[in-house]
Amino acid sequence: MDISLQVNGRAEELSVEPGVTLLDALRERLSITGPKKGCDRGQCGACTVHVDGRPVLSCLTLAATVRGPVTTVEGLSDGDRLHPVQQAFLDQDAFQCGFCTPGQLMSAVAAVAQDVDDVREFMSGNICRCSAYPNIVAAVEQARRTDATV
Repeated sequence: MDISLQVNGRAEELSVEPGVTLLDALRERLSITGPKKGCDRGQCGACTVHVDGRPVLSCLTLAATVRGPVTTVEGLSDGDRLHPVQQAFLDQDAFQCGFCTPGQLMSAVAAVAQDVDDVREFMSGNICRCSAYPNIVAAVEQARRTDATV
């Protein structure tokens, strides 16, 4: 089936099988490798992207069902200027191996935009095997203080 996606501000036309996930369409068809295939069951959060401004698990989302614009970690920065949440992750050393970082960033951007009360609860769907959680929470708090809703 032919589908149209708006990904990181670009219109993309794809021909996919009905069962192709958004994650596979992004990684295998569009060479957008920020979202990671961790568990492929929606349990780790490494594949988190935004669809129409809301975080979704792209490994559980069929590409053919996506109607709003898709933003991946590659779409957060403005050229060489990092998104404030990305800068906060750097400032707070909120990553170790980096595998979960794209999903963590996408959830963190949503947490800041939604001004959530309990950052730990909101981010609980994103697993960090390196246990950088205190630094991740510190980064989200820093970004909240700098009003990083960009």
